[in-house]
Amino acid sequence: MALYEHVFLARQDLAQAQVDTLAETATKIIEDNKGKVVKTENWGLRSLAYKIAKNRKAHYVMLEIDAPAGVVAELERQTQINEDIIRYMTVKVDGLEEGPSVMMRKSDRDRERRSERGDRGDRPDRGDRPERPRRDFDGE
Repeated sequence: MALYEHVFLARQDLAQAQVDTLAETATKIIEDNKGKVVKTENWGLRSLAYKIAKNRKAHYVMLEIDAPAGVVAELERQTQINEDIIRYMTVKVDGLEEGPSVMMRKSDRDRERRSERGDRGDRPDRGDRPERPRRDFDGE
């Protein structure tokens, strides 16, 4: 069987539970047709580079699939019918990634950087600053 990565973008106004249901539906389609979902990753709600069907953001979900070509055709057919999915792409790959994908590593790295910075409380005290004379604006 061939290896595929299937990424779809769901509308921004969906709840996370609805997005999970879409992923489960895709998994069921694959498994009913003798395929196997190796990994499912939810990349969360992300901004789009441009508006798609009046949406500025979308929920991103990636499925790593081990299945014959007919399964992918059926999955894409069902995906086209679903109004909650605004874009999708399926790519045949030579091998599946071990561990988290690049997108998941990026979000973890960003989260670490934010926690390291904290609330910027690590800045030193600026000390007493001399008072500067206040210049009033006289209108000219």
